[in-house]
Amino acid sequence: MMVQLRKGQAHPFANHAPFCEPARMQTGSTRRDFVRTAALSAAALAAASCESTVKFPTRKSVNSRLQFGIIGFGVRAREIHTGFLDDESIEIVQVADACRARADEGARLVNERRKDLLCRAVPDWRLMVTDRAIDGVIIATPDHWHCEPAVAAANAGKHIYCEKPMSLTIAEGRKMADAARKAGIRFQTGSQQRSEFGHYFVRAAEAVQNRRIGHVNRILIGIGTPPVPCNLPAEPLPEGIDWDAWLGQAPMRPFHHDLCPVGMHNHYPSWRNYREYANGGLADMGAHHFDIAQWALNMDGSGPRKVIPPIDGSLTGLRMVYANGVELVHGGPTDCTFEGTDGTIECSRSHIKAYRGTDRNGPDAPELLAEPARYEVRLPRNESHIKDFLASIRQGRDPICTAEIGHRTATICQLAVIGYEISKPLLWDPAQEQFVGDNKDEGNAHCSRAVRPHH
Repeated sequence: MMVQLRKGQAHPFANHAPFCEPARMQTGSTRRDFVRTAALSAAALAAASCESTVKFPTRKSVNSRLQFGIIGFGVRAREIHTGFLDDESIEIVQVADACRARADEGARLVNERRKDLLCRAVPDWRLMVTDRAIDGVIIATPDHWHCEPAVAAANAGKHIYCEKPMSLTIAEGRKMADAARKAGIRFQTGSQQRSEFGHYFVRAAEAVQNRRIGHVNRILIGIGTPPVPCNLPAEPLPEGIDWDAWLGQAPMRPFHHDLCPVGMHNHYPSWRNYREYANGGLADMGAHHFDIAQWALNMDGSGPRKVIPPIDGSLTGLRMVYANGVELVHGGPTDCTFEGTDGTIECSRSHIKAYRGTDRNGPDAPELLAEPARYEVRLPRNESHIKDFLASIRQGRDPICTAEIGHRTATICQLAVIGYEISKPLLWDPAQEQFVGDNKDEGNAHCSRAVRPHH
Protein backbone atom coordinates (compact mmCIF):
# COMPACT_ATOMS: atom_id res chain seq x y z
CA MET A 1 0.00 0.00 0.00
CA MET A 2 1.49 3.30 -1.07
CA VAL A 3 0.27 5.96 1.32
CA GLN A 4 2.09 9.29 1.09
CA LEU A 5 2.64 10.35 4.72
CA ARG A 6 4.74 13.06 6.25
CA LYS A 7 7.45 12.06 8.67
CA GLY A 8 5.85 10.93 11.93
CA GLN A 9 2.30 11.08 10.46
CA ALA A 10 -0.02 8.22 11.34
CA HIS A 11 -2.12 6.47 8.73
CA PRO A 12 -5.28 8.54 8.13
CA PHE A 13 -7.55 5.84 9.51
CA ALA A 14 -5.34 4.50 12.30
CA ASN A 15 -7.46 3.80 15.39
CA HIS A 16 -10.50 4.99 13.48
CA ALA A 17 -12.98 5.19 16.32
CA PRO A 18 -16.20 5.47 14.30
CA PHE A 19 -15.36 2.11 12.71
CA CYS A 20 -13.90 0.16 15.61
CA GLU A 21 -16.37 1.14 18.29
CA PRO A 22 -19.34 -1.21 18.84
CA ALA A 23 -22.52 -0.06 17.16
CA ARG A 24 -25.90 -0.24 18.85
CA MET A 25 -27.97 -3.02 17.28
CA GLN A 26 -31.56 -4.13 17.18
CA THR A 27 -32.60 -6.73 19.75
CA GLY A 28 -31.80 -10.27 18.61
CA SER A 29 -29.34 -9.23 15.89
CA THR A 30 -25.98 -10.98 15.42
CA ARG A 31 -22.47 -9.98 14.39
CA ARG A 32 -21.76 -9.59 10.68
CA ASP A 33 -18.62 -11.38 9.56
CA PHE A 34 -16.70 -9.67 6.81
CA VAL A 35 -15.95 -11.73 3.73
CA ARG A 36 -12.19 -11.70 3.29
CA THR A 37 -10.99 -11.50 -0.29
CA ALA A 38 -7.70 -10.86 -1.97
CA ALA A 39 -9.09 -7.54 -3.17
CA LEU A 40 -9.04 -6.12 0.33
CA SER A 41 -6.20 -3.74 0.95
CA ALA A 42 -3.91 -3.94 3.93
CA ALA A 43 -5.93 -1.17 5.56
CA ALA A 44 -9.15 -3.07 4.95
CA LEU A 45 -7.71 -6.27 6.39
CA ALA A 46 -6.51 -4.41 9.44
CA ALA A 47 -9.96 -3.00 9.95
CA ALA A 48 -11.54 -6.40 9.45
CA SER A 49 -9.31 -7.80 12.19
CA CYS A 50 -11.39 -5.89 14.73
CA GLU A 51 -14.57 -7.77 13.72
CA SER A 52 -14.85 -9.21 17.22
CA THR A 53 -15.96 -5.75 18.35
CA VAL A 54 -17.61 -4.47 15.17
CA LYS A 55 -21.34 -4.81 14.79
CA PHE A 56 -23.29 -3.35 11.94
CA PRO A 57 -26.99 -2.53 12.21
CA THR A 58 -29.29 -5.18 10.82
CA ARG A 59 -32.46 -4.74 8.83
CA LYS A 60 -35.45 -4.00 11.00
CA SER A 61 -37.45 -6.10 8.55
CA VAL A 62 -35.67 -8.34 6.08
CA ASN A 63 -38.50 -8.05 3.60
CA SER A 64 -38.93 -4.28 3.57
CA ARG A 65 -35.79 -2.45 4.67
CA LEU A 66 -32.76 -1.92 2.44
CA GLN A 67 -29.30 -1.07 3.75
CA PHE A 68 -27.03 1.18 1.71
CA GLY A 69 -23.48 2.41 1.95
CA ILE A 70 -22.04 5.60 0.47
CA ILE A 71 -18.69 5.54 -1.33
CA GLY A 72 -17.32 9.08 -1.43
CA PHE A 73 -18.94 11.74 0.74
CA GLY A 74 -18.43 15.15 -0.84
CA VAL A 75 -20.92 17.87 -1.67
CA ARG A 76 -22.85 15.71 -4.11
CA ALA A 77 -23.29 12.83 -1.65
CA ARG A 78 -24.40 15.29 1.00
CA GLU A 79 -27.03 16.60 -1.45
CA ILE A 80 -28.45 13.26 -2.51
CA HIS A 81 -28.23 11.11 0.63
CA THR A 82 -31.28 12.86 2.05
CA GLY A 83 -33.29 11.60 -0.92
CA PHE A 84 -32.59 8.06 0.23
CA LEU A 85 -33.36 8.85 3.86
CA ASP A 86 -36.70 10.39 2.84
CA ASP A 87 -37.77 6.77 2.41
CA GLU A 88 -38.28 5.28 5.87
CA SER A 89 -37.59 1.79 4.57
CA ILE A 90 -34.02 2.77 3.59
CA GLU A 91 -31.08 2.89 5.97
CA ILE A 92 -27.61 4.21 5.19
CA VAL A 93 -25.34 2.25 7.48
CA GLN A 94 -21.80 2.85 6.18
CA VAL A 95 -19.84 5.74 4.65
CA ALA A 96 -16.36 5.50 3.12
CA ASP A 97 -14.12 8.32 1.94
CA ALA A 98 -10.38 8.82 1.49
CA CYS A 99 -10.77 11.86 3.76
CA ARG A 100 -11.55 10.70 7.27
CA ALA A 101 -13.38 13.92 8.19
CA ARG A 102 -15.82 13.51 5.30
CA ALA A 103 -16.57 9.89 6.17
CA ASP A 104 -17.19 10.93 9.77
CA GLU A 105 -19.41 13.81 8.68
CA GLY A 106 -21.46 11.54 6.45
CA ALA A 107 -22.09 9.12 9.30
CA ARG A 108 -22.91 12.01 11.65
CA LEU A 109 -25.47 13.51 9.26
CA VAL A 110 -27.20 10.17 8.73
CA ASN A 111 -27.37 9.46 12.45
CA GLU A 112 -28.61 12.99 13.16
CA ARG A 113 -31.39 12.53 10.61
CA ARG A 114 -32.36 9.11 11.92
CA LYS A 115 -31.86 10.09 15.58
CA ASP A 116 -30.05 6.80 16.06
CA LEU A 117 -26.56 5.32 15.80
CA LEU A 118 -27.21 3.33 12.66
CA CYS A 119 -24.36 4.56 10.46
CA ARG A 120 -20.59 4.09 10.78
CA ALA A 121 -17.64 5.50 8.87
CA VAL A 122 -15.47 2.74 7.38
CA PRO A 123 -11.86 3.12 6.21
CA ASP A 124 -12.18 1.21 2.93
CA TRP A 125 -15.05 0.86 0.47
CA ARG A 126 -14.08 -2.78 -0.10
CA LEU A 127 -15.36 -3.62 3.37
CA MET A 128 -18.72 -2.22 2.33
CA VAL A 129 -18.85 -4.21 -0.89
CA THR A 130 -17.94 -7.49 0.83
CA ASP A 131 -20.40 -6.98 3.70
CA ARG A 132 -23.34 -9.31 3.08
CA ALA A 133 -25.67 -7.01 5.03
CA ILE A 134 -25.33 -4.23 2.45
CA ASP A 135 -28.02 -4.25 -0.27
CA GLY A 136 -26.74 -1.36 -2.35
CA VAL A 137 -24.14 1.37 -2.71
CA ILE A 138 -24.24 5.04 -3.65
CA ILE A 139 -21.10 5.97 -5.61
CA ALA A 140 -20.35 9.69 -5.41
CA THR A 141 -16.58 9.69 -5.84
CA PRO A 142 -14.58 11.60 -8.46
CA ASP A 143 -15.09 10.09 -11.92
CA HIS A 144 -11.84 8.12 -11.95
CA TRP A 145 -13.13 6.13 -8.94
CA HIS A 146 -16.48 5.04 -10.45
CA CYS A 147 -15.49 1.87 -12.28
CA GLU A 148 -13.65 -0.19 -9.69
CA PRO A 149 -16.21 -0.04 -6.85
CA ALA A 150 -19.13 -0.31 -9.28
CA VAL A 151 -17.82 -3.52 -10.83
CA ALA A 152 -16.98 -4.96 -7.41
CA ALA A 153 -20.40 -4.04 -6.05
CA ALA A 154 -22.21 -5.52 -9.04
CA ASN A 155 -20.19 -8.73 -8.75
CA ALA A 156 -21.21 -8.87 -5.08
CA GLY A 157 -24.88 -8.49 -6.00
CA LYS A 158 -25.32 -4.93 -4.70
CA HIS A 159 -27.67 -2.45 -6.34
CA ILE A 160 -25.90 0.72 -7.47
CA TYR A 161 -26.72 4.41 -7.72
CA CYS A 162 -23.73 5.98 -9.50
CA GLU A 163 -23.18 9.65 -10.13
CA LYS A 164 -22.65 10.84 -13.69
CA PRO A 165 -20.66 10.77 -15.88
CA MET A 166 -20.72 7.06 -15.35
CA SER A 167 -17.12 6.37 -16.35
CA LEU A 168 -13.77 7.96 -17.10
CA THR A 169 -13.12 5.97 -20.30
CA ILE A 170 -15.12 4.06 -22.90
CA ALA A 171 -13.53 0.78 -21.81
CA GLU A 172 -14.48 1.39 -18.18
CA GLY A 173 -18.07 2.16 -19.11
CA ARG A 174 -18.43 -1.06 -21.05
CA LYS A 175 -16.99 -3.02 -18.14
CA MET A 176 -19.44 -1.41 -15.72
CA ALA A 177 -22.47 -1.95 -17.95
CA ASP A 178 -21.56 -5.58 -18.58
CA ALA A 179 -21.04 -6.25 -14.86
CA ALA A 180 -24.45 -4.75 -13.98
CA ARG A 181 -26.20 -6.74 -16.71
CA LYS A 182 -24.51 -10.00 -15.80
CA ALA A 183 -25.28 -9.58 -12.10
CA GLY A 184 -28.92 -8.65 -12.73
CA ILE A 185 -28.74 -5.79 -10.22
CA ARG A 186 -30.50 -2.41 -10.51
CA PHE A 187 -28.18 0.37 -11.60
CA GLN A 188 -29.26 3.99 -11.81
CA THR A 189 -26.93 6.53 -13.41
CA GLY A 190 -27.39 9.95 -11.80
CA SER A 191 -28.75 11.64 -14.94
CA GLN A 192 -31.61 13.17 -13.00
CA GLN A 193 -32.78 15.39 -15.87
CA ARG A 194 -34.75 12.34 -17.01
CA SER A 195 -36.77 12.57 -13.81
CA GLU A 196 -36.66 16.08 -12.37
CA PHE A 197 -36.40 19.85 -13.17
CA GLY A 198 -40.07 20.34 -13.86
CA HIS A 199 -39.96 17.54 -16.45
CA TYR A 200 -38.81 20.11 -19.01
CA PHE A 201 -36.31 17.69 -20.51
CA VAL A 202 -38.88 14.89 -20.44
CA ARG A 203 -41.32 17.01 -22.43
CA ALA A 204 -38.64 18.03 -24.94
CA ALA A 205 -37.50 14.45 -25.53
CA GLU A 206 -41.11 13.33 -25.79
CA ALA A 207 -41.99 16.01 -28.35
CA VAL A 208 -38.95 15.11 -30.47
CA GLN A 209 -39.83 11.41 -30.34
CA ASN A 210 -43.36 12.29 -31.45
CA ARG A 211 -41.92 14.23 -34.41
CA ARG A 212 -43.57 17.47 -33.32
CA ILE A 213 -40.69 19.37 -34.98
CA GLY A 214 -40.50 17.02 -37.94
CA HIS A 215 -37.16 15.48 -38.83
CA VAL A 216 -34.39 16.61 -36.47
CA ASN A 217 -31.47 18.23 -38.28
CA ARG A 218 -29.28 19.44 -35.42
CA ILE A 219 -29.06 19.26 -31.66
CA LEU A 220 -26.98 21.98 -30.01
CA ILE A 221 -25.58 21.28 -26.54
CA GLY A 222 -24.36 24.25 -24.50
CA ILE A 223 -21.70 22.94 -22.10
CA GLY A 224 -18.10 23.52 -21.01
CA THR A 225 -14.78 22.63 -22.58
CA PRO A 226 -12.57 19.49 -22.64
CA PRO A 227 -10.20 18.67 -19.77
CA VAL A 228 -6.61 19.83 -19.37
CA PRO A 229 -3.63 18.07 -17.75
CA CYS A 230 -3.33 18.74 -14.03
CA ASN A 231 -0.48 21.15 -13.27
CA LEU A 232 -1.33 22.16 -9.69
CA PRO A 233 1.65 22.76 -7.40
CA ALA A 234 2.53 20.46 -4.51
CA GLU A 235 1.13 21.10 -1.04
CA PRO A 236 1.84 19.41 2.31
CA LEU A 237 -0.40 16.41 2.91
CA PRO A 238 -2.84 17.14 5.76
CA GLU A 239 -3.66 14.69 8.52
CA GLY A 240 -6.60 12.39 7.89
CA ILE A 241 -6.35 12.04 4.10
CA ASP A 242 -5.29 8.78 2.45
CA TRP A 243 -3.81 10.39 -0.65
CA ASP A 244 -2.87 7.16 -2.38
CA ALA A 245 -6.45 5.98 -1.96
CA TRP A 246 -7.80 9.26 -3.38
CA LEU A 247 -5.55 9.02 -6.45
CA GLY A 248 -6.39 5.39 -7.07
CA GLN A 249 -5.68 4.47 -10.69
CA ALA A 250 -4.53 8.01 -11.57
CA PRO A 251 -0.82 8.83 -11.87
CA MET A 252 1.01 9.61 -8.64
CA ARG A 253 1.33 13.33 -7.97
CA PRO A 254 1.61 15.54 -4.85
CA PHE A 255 -1.45 16.52 -2.84
CA HIS A 256 -3.40 19.69 -3.64
CA HIS A 257 -6.55 20.82 -1.89
CA ASP A 258 -8.22 21.86 -5.18
CA LEU A 259 -8.42 18.16 -5.98
CA CYS A 260 -9.22 16.83 -2.52
CA PRO A 261 -10.52 19.52 -0.15
CA VAL A 262 -9.47 19.27 3.47
CA GLY A 263 -12.49 18.14 5.48
CA MET A 264 -16.12 18.69 4.56
CA HIS A 265 -16.65 21.49 2.05
CA ASN A 266 -19.38 23.48 0.31
CA HIS A 267 -18.16 23.56 -3.30
CA TYR A 268 -17.58 21.26 -6.24
CA PRO A 269 -13.80 20.59 -6.35
CA SER A 270 -11.83 21.32 -9.51
CA TRP A 271 -10.75 17.72 -10.18
CA ARG A 272 -13.50 17.84 -12.83
CA ASN A 273 -11.27 20.06 -14.96
CA TYR A 274 -8.34 17.64 -15.19
CA ARG A 275 -8.02 14.72 -17.57
CA GLU A 276 -6.37 12.46 -14.97
CA TYR A 277 -9.63 12.37 -13.00
CA ALA A 278 -12.45 13.48 -15.30
CA ASN A 279 -13.29 14.78 -18.77
CA GLY A 280 -13.71 18.48 -18.09
CA GLY A 281 -16.79 20.66 -18.18
CA LEU A 282 -17.66 18.96 -21.45
CA ALA A 283 -18.45 15.72 -19.61
CA ASP A 284 -19.55 17.23 -16.31
CA MET A 285 -22.71 18.81 -17.70
CA GLY A 286 -22.46 16.99 -21.02
CA ALA A 287 -23.35 13.79 -19.19
CA HIS A 288 -26.70 15.46 -18.48
CA HIS A 289 -27.43 17.23 -21.75
CA PHE A 290 -26.00 14.70 -24.21
CA ASP A 291 -28.09 12.17 -22.28
CA ILE A 292 -31.26 14.05 -23.19
CA ALA A 293 -30.19 14.19 -26.84
CA GLN A 294 -29.62 10.43 -26.90
CA TRP A 295 -32.99 9.86 -25.24
CA ALA A 296 -34.87 12.13 -27.62
CA LEU A 297 -33.30 10.38 -30.64
CA ASN A 298 -34.11 6.88 -29.30
CA MET A 299 -30.37 6.18 -29.31
CA ASP A 300 -30.01 4.94 -25.72
CA GLY A 301 -28.31 1.78 -26.96
CA SER A 302 -26.22 3.30 -29.73
CA GLY A 303 -24.45 6.51 -30.70
CA PRO A 304 -23.10 8.67 -33.53
CA ARG A 305 -20.93 7.41 -36.39
CA LYS A 306 -18.70 10.40 -37.12
CA VAL A 307 -16.66 12.71 -34.90
CA ILE A 308 -15.63 15.94 -36.65
CA PRO A 309 -13.49 18.35 -34.59
CA PRO A 310 -13.17 22.02 -35.61
CA ILE A 311 -10.32 22.62 -38.03
CA ASP A 312 -9.18 25.80 -36.28
CA GLY A 313 -8.33 24.05 -33.02
CA SER A 314 -11.06 25.80 -31.01
CA LEU A 315 -12.56 24.06 -27.97
CA THR A 316 -16.19 24.29 -29.10
CA GLY A 317 -17.89 23.44 -32.34
CA LEU A 318 -17.07 19.74 -32.55
CA ARG A 319 -19.78 17.82 -34.41
CA MET A 320 -20.90 14.21 -34.08
CA VAL A 321 -23.09 12.77 -36.84
CA TYR A 322 -25.53 9.86 -36.49
CA ALA A 323 -26.19 7.35 -39.26
CA ASN A 324 -29.46 9.14 -40.12
CA GLY A 325 -27.64 12.44 -40.64
CA VAL A 326 -28.60 14.16 -37.38
CA GLU A 327 -25.78 16.37 -36.12
CA LEU A 328 -24.96 16.65 -32.43
CA VAL A 329 -23.02 19.89 -31.88
CA HIS A 330 -20.87 20.87 -28.89
CA GLY A 331 -21.94 24.45 -28.27
CA GLY A 332 -25.25 26.26 -28.29
CA PRO A 333 -27.44 28.98 -26.79
CA THR A 334 -28.81 26.87 -23.93
CA ASP A 335 -28.57 23.38 -22.43
CA CYS A 336 -30.35 21.53 -25.26
CA THR A 337 -31.66 22.93 -28.55
CA PHE A 338 -33.43 20.62 -31.02
CA GLU A 339 -33.73 22.04 -34.55
CA GLY A 340 -36.14 20.24 -36.89
CA THR A 341 -37.77 20.73 -40.26
CA ASP A 342 -40.99 21.96 -38.59
CA GLY A 343 -39.69 23.91 -35.62
CA THR A 344 -37.26 24.19 -32.74
CA ILE A 345 -37.46 23.16 -29.08
CA GLU A 346 -35.00 24.46 -26.53
CA CYS A 347 -34.86 23.61 -22.87
CA SER A 348 -32.75 24.04 -19.77
CA ARG A 349 -33.25 23.35 -16.10
CA SER A 350 -35.21 26.60 -15.80
CA HIS A 351 -37.19 26.86 -19.03
CA ILE A 352 -38.64 25.17 -22.09
CA LYS A 353 -39.94 26.83 -25.26
CA ALA A 354 -40.79 25.97 -28.83
CA TYR A 355 -40.99 28.08 -31.97
CA ARG A 356 -41.27 27.66 -35.72
CA GLY A 357 -38.08 27.87 -37.72
CA THR A 358 -34.75 28.45 -35.98
CA ASP A 359 -35.06 32.12 -35.00
CA ARG A 360 -35.04 32.34 -31.21
CA ASN A 361 -36.77 35.73 -31.46
CA GLY A 362 -39.65 34.33 -33.47
CA PRO A 363 -43.14 33.78 -32.01
CA ASP A 364 -43.58 30.90 -29.59
CA ALA A 365 -45.31 27.74 -30.82
CA PRO A 366 -46.64 26.14 -27.60
CA GLU A 367 -48.63 23.60 -29.60
CA LEU A 368 -45.38 21.77 -30.27
CA LEU A 369 -45.19 21.04 -26.53
CA ALA A 370 -48.82 20.06 -26.00
CA GLU A 371 -49.55 16.94 -23.96
CA PRO A 372 -49.16 13.75 -26.03
CA ALA A 373 -52.22 12.36 -27.77
CA ARG A 374 -53.36 8.86 -26.84
CA TYR A 375 -51.50 7.37 -29.79
CA GLU A 376 -48.26 9.27 -29.11
CA VAL A 377 -45.26 8.44 -26.93
CA ARG A 378 -45.57 9.54 -23.32
CA LEU A 379 -42.38 9.36 -21.29
CA PRO A 380 -42.40 8.76 -17.51
CA ARG A 381 -42.97 11.65 -15.10
CA ASN A 382 -40.99 10.43 -12.12
CA GLU A 383 -41.37 12.14 -8.79
CA SER A 384 -37.61 11.91 -8.29
CA HIS A 385 -34.63 10.06 -9.75
CA ILE A 386 -33.83 8.36 -6.43
CA LYS A 387 -37.44 7.26 -5.92
CA ASP A 388 -37.44 5.73 -9.39
CA PHE A 389 -34.27 3.80 -8.49
CA LEU A 390 -35.68 2.50 -5.22
CA ALA A 391 -38.96 1.57 -6.90
CA SER A 392 -37.04 -0.34 -9.57
CA ILE A 393 -35.40 -2.47 -6.86
CA ARG A 394 -38.73 -3.30 -5.22
CA GLN A 395 -40.54 -3.88 -8.50
CA GLY A 396 -37.77 -5.86 -10.22
CA ARG A 397 -37.62 -3.56 -13.24
CA ASP A 398 -35.03 -1.32 -14.87
CA PRO A 399 -34.75 2.28 -13.63
CA ILE A 400 -35.00 5.13 -16.10
CA CYS A 401 -31.22 5.47 -16.62
CA THR A 402 -29.54 2.08 -16.51
CA ALA A 403 -25.82 1.32 -16.63
CA GLU A 404 -26.06 0.70 -20.39
CA ILE A 405 -27.74 4.06 -20.93
CA GLY A 406 -25.24 5.82 -18.66
CA HIS A 407 -22.37 4.18 -20.52
CA ARG A 408 -23.67 5.25 -23.92
CA THR A 409 -24.06 8.84 -22.76
CA ALA A 410 -20.60 8.88 -21.16
CA THR A 411 -19.28 7.53 -24.47
CA ILE A 412 -20.64 10.61 -26.26
CA CYS A 413 -18.64 12.82 -23.89
CA GLN A 414 -15.54 10.67 -24.33
CA LEU A 415 -15.84 10.66 -28.13
CA ALA A 416 -15.91 14.46 -28.08
CA VAL A 417 -12.88 14.64 -25.77
CA ILE A 418 -10.95 12.22 -28.00
CA GLY A 419 -11.90 14.25 -31.07
CA TYR A 420 -10.51 17.41 -29.51
CA GLU A 421 -7.35 15.65 -28.32
CA ILE A 422 -6.58 14.07 -31.69
CA SER A 423 -7.94 16.98 -33.74
CA LYS A 424 -8.67 14.65 -36.65
CA PRO A 425 -11.94 13.31 -38.11
CA LEU A 426 -12.90 9.89 -36.72
CA LEU A 427 -15.34 7.14 -37.66
CA TRP A 428 -17.01 5.35 -34.74
CA ASP A 429 -18.72 1.96 -34.82
CA PRO A 430 -21.30 2.12 -31.97
CA ALA A 431 -22.06 -1.61 -32.23
CA GLN A 432 -18.45 -2.73 -31.80
CA GLU A 433 -17.56 0.35 -29.73
CA GLN A 434 -14.34 1.06 -31.57
CA PHE A 435 -13.00 3.48 -34.15
CA VAL A 436 -12.72 2.32 -37.76
CA GLY A 437 -11.29 3.78 -40.94
CA ASP A 438 -8.74 6.56 -41.04
CA ASN A 439 -7.12 7.48 -37.72
CA LYS A 440 -8.65 4.42 -36.02
CA ASP A 441 -5.47 3.36 -34.25
CA GLU A 442 -4.93 6.79 -32.75
CA GLY A 443 -8.57 6.97 -31.69
CA ASN A 444 -8.72 3.49 -30.18
CA ALA A 445 -5.60 4.17 -28.15
CA HIS A 446 -7.65 6.76 -26.24
CA CYS A 447 -10.52 4.40 -25.37
CA SER A 448 -8.75 3.17 -22.24
CA ARG A 449 -6.00 4.37 -19.92
CA ALA A 450 -3.18 2.82 -17.96
CA VAL A 451 -4.07 2.01 -14.35
CA ARG A 452 -1.57 2.79 -11.59
CA PRO A 453 -1.23 0.02 -8.99
CA HIS A 454 -3.06 1.22 -5.89
CA HIS A 455 -4.87 0.04 -2.82
